[in-house]
Amino acid sequence: MKALALFLALIPLSFTYNGAQYKQNDYIWIKLEVEMSAYNSVKSQTNSNHPSIAAWGDTLKPGMKAVAISRDLVKKGISHNTPIKIDGMDGVYLVKDKMHSRHRNKMDLYMGTDVQKAIEFGRQQKTIWYGVPKKK
Repeated sequence: MKALALFLALIPLSFTYNGAQYKQNDYIWIKLEVEMSAYNSVKSQTNSNHPSIAAWGDTLKPGMKAVAISRDLVKKGISHNTPIKIDGMDGVYLVKDKMHSRHRNKMDLYMGTDVQKAIEFGRQQKTIWYGVPKKK
């Protein structure tokens, strides 16, 4: 419970993402340990001719705070536009993409077209909190 209180103190009461306003208190925040790596919107990392188009149809742009999720995480309530707070990283990220079905309990951090930055990030075990909307 202390970790949740500390987490809630670290993010603002509300945040804006691409013009949409989100309120922290509109969500139940759930802690999860995941393997995290990084990816880029470049042709060599996709099977598409349009590497900037994500699985849900969003257009990825360098500088966006976005993540891709392994498909098994959808069963836990993580889906398109779910807000994600990553331990040790600033801001709130939104789920914009899905990974190949072979991955499990994994997230990829979007790093635009900077392939070297993604390589340097490598693979890490990360604690994340994901927001599930409260029922009104």
